[in-house]
Amino acid sequence: MEIQFAQGQDLEGILEIYNHAILNTTAVYNYQAHSLEMRRQWWEEKCRLGHPVLVALEQGRVVGFASYGPFRAWAAYQYTMESSVYVHPLHQGKGIGIELYSKLIQEAQKNEVHTLVAGIDAENLVSIALHRKFGFEPVAHFKQVGYKFGKWLDLVFYQLLLDGPANPKEG
Repeated sequence: MEIQFAQGQDLEGILEIYNHAILNTTAVYNYQAHSLEMRRQWWEEKCRLGHPVLVALEQGRVVGFASYGPFRAWAAYQYTMESSVYVHPLHQGKGIGIELYSKLIQEAQKNEVHTLVAGIDAENLVSIALHRKFGFEPVAHFKQVGYKFGKWLDLVFYQLLLDGPANPKEG
């Protein structure tokens, strides 16, 4: 397996994984599958902002991806990013999420991110365990904030503090 920065040709594989999460899991609180154009716009915006999109490749096929992006739109949140990692359902349990998160955290540190935040469905114990493995700590539990598959969903937030910039600046 190889971890690298996503390229345009990886977007179909990323889309397949993301749409599976939308349509079959509570990992994404959305109902409608995304189009390839939506994923392309998402990737182009990440590139424009300098936020990494990493892919795990097995024999040239995308088997997982990870990224981070702005936690909130206001300027004072500039050193806080919301992270996410997704693994193809046929490749889960192989350590791909661990490899992706390891590299994503390295990128966050290199880019002087001070904190990573992850929003996780409260019943997604595998994701919670992955985040705890990297030192993320629970910081919030929002009850019944999502509704999907005929039931109310709780969302938990986990946070990982990093070194961040030595000399943070406002603005």
